[in-house]
Amino acid sequence: MLAIKLAQTGKTNKKMFRVIISEKSRDPYGRVLEILGSYNPHSKELSAKTERIKYWLSKGAQMTATVNNLLIEKKIIEGKKAVASKPGKKKKKEKKKTTRTKAPDNTKKDDTKDKPESVDKKPVETEKKAENPTEQAA
Repeated sequence: MLAIKLAQTGKTNKKMFRVIISEKSRDPYGRVLEILGSYNPHSKELSAKTERIKYWLSKGAQMTATVNNLLIEKKIIEGKKAVASKPGKKKKKEKKKTTRTKAPDNTKKDDTKDKPESVDKKPVETEKKAENPTEQAA
């Protein structure tokens, strides 16, 4: 798929961009099909080949969100502006939960064999008696 995108040129603190068309997944600094213009973000100046941009769009080329917004702003194309970037989400700090690792099945102990039955049943029976005094009278 072809895409109209920006390729950065210029110096470290004086960036300039070329408006290019190339494969969407291809490196923008490598071989390109055509240079369609340039953009200076410091002076907000965009010089573009309007006819060639419209030609490539008619052939099915896509645009990045930034290029789309630039071309709409300079009234080269019509449409709605796209969201070029989304704000990040703030992460809440969570306490780390300790996870228990399960023992292999062959070394697993059965806890019910070690405890006497009367210990397991006694608290349950006393709670039932305390909760339902009407059942004791019957």
